[in-house]
Amino acid sequence: MTAEVRFLLNGRPVVADATGEPTLLQMLREQLGATGPKYGCGEGLCGACTVLVDGRPVRSCVTPPAQVAGHRVTTVEGLADGDRLDALQRAFAARGAFQCGFCTPGMLMAAHALLAANPRPTREAIVAALDHHLCRCGAHQRIVAAVEAAGRDKDNG
Repeated sequence: MTAEVRFLLNGRPVVADATGEPTLLQMLREQLGATGPKYGCGEGLCGACTVLVDGRPVRSCVTPPAQVAGHRVTTVEGLADGDRLDALQRAFAARGAFQCGFCTPGMLMAAHALLAANPRPTREAIVAALDHHLCRCGAHQRIVAAVEAAGRDKDNG
């Protein structure tokens, strides 16, 4: 018996087979080609797998696929408009807010949700929103600066 899950992925309707796919992360990467979310810890702790479900950050490595049925799922691939990066992605690139890039998709998704809820967050709010996202490269200061800049840039354009 097949367990189908229907949802919007980056604005497009998808139907995926949830049979044998214990996590949303596996479904996204293995069936739907959304390889932006990364497998880090597999326990929902590191943040590398973060996606947005109806605009809220969710750790996809511990989310059963059935939980997103009928919802909007956004991965880092869904932030850009074709080849044009969104303001947050541009701010990350301009400020070197990544080194190896492994944590970057999760950080971007958490920061995107923060900016959607609070377009001009304080530095403290940014740090709190990203507190449970691990970056082994030590780019946290540049990441915070990029989120601050993206909030400012939204005001300008």
